[in-house]
Amino acid sequence: MADWRNQTCTSDFILLGFSEGRVMLSVLLVIMYTMILMGNFAIFSIIRVDCHLQTPMYFFLSYLSVLDICYSTVTLPAMLFNCITDNRRISFRRCFTQLYFFVSLGGSECLLLAAMAYDRYVAICNPLRYPIIMNKKLCSQLVAGSWFSGFLNSVLHTSMTSRLTFCEARSVNHFFCDVPPLLKAACADTHTSQLLLYIVSVFLGMTPFVFVVISYIRIISSILKIRSTAGRRKAFSTCSSHLIVVTVFYVTANFNYIGPAPGESFDIERLSTMLYSVLTPLFNPVIYCFRNKEVKKALKRILCWNPVPIEV
Repeated sequence: MADWRNQTCTSDFILLGFSEGRVMLSVLLVIMYTMILMGNFAIFSIIRVDCHLQTPMYFFLSYLSVLDICYSTVTLPAMLFNCITDNRRISFRRCFTQLYFFVSLGGSECLLLAAMAYDRYVAICNPLRYPIIMNKKLCSQLVAGSWFSGFLNSVLHTSMTSRLTFCEARSVNHFFCDVPPLLKAACADTHTSQLLLYIVSVFLGMTPFVFVVISYIRIISSILKIRSTAGRRKAFSTCSSHLIVVTVFYVTANFNYIGPAPGESFDIERLSTMLYSVLTPLFNPVIYCFRNKEVKKALKRILCWNPVPIEV
């Protein structure tokens, strides 16, 4: 048993997602990762610097930007390194470290997006009590709870998956280490791990998505009651972008983890993974903030800031 444990922890996995088009994929990864870092860091900085953006909505957006930076950093640099060097090997410890942070940050984002939907629901459906309900304490608790639940969820998945016996080839049919392809690579009975994946994914994936859908049904119902055409347009503009992003994120993530056969089709899994792990962090700054009039004004104030020199 001791020999088997030593072999399990020292053997490398082989990632099979880099067989073709490495040059083109490398260029795309560099472009996307650079844009993710620049966009999300810009949003975080603008929100922190500008005093006009110190509201619950932008409080959540600032932490979403941090989450997206960390989320993409877990996978994209390693993927880029593998593409450039054509080294498809990843050690056991690196693989499960990557798995832990990817699952934890993904779960945290699922819950944070639901908290943001609740914020929009209260702002539109109960505007008079909005400052009282969405106070600083509640916002901080929602953010902390999202991060804590995501990291706790990842402990379960990582510990369960790392205890599996893997086939001698140790081939992972993916770009990086994730739960479904690792379960497929295992030679042991994965029924318990698969059951845990479904249960927790329903809790962290489907439940928040249903909550978001219900929230937006109530939001749309309230918007339709607004008599002013300009008011309806402004409210729809505020919420439609959020709804588009969360729908793409939740649908692709849920399909990947609790679909009919997770990990069975590499092409479908690759597409869904890229949508929720790369494109969502890439488009979040554009859809949430750079199209927002308040953020545009804040950006102009920062760029045009000209301090008055002090006369001696």
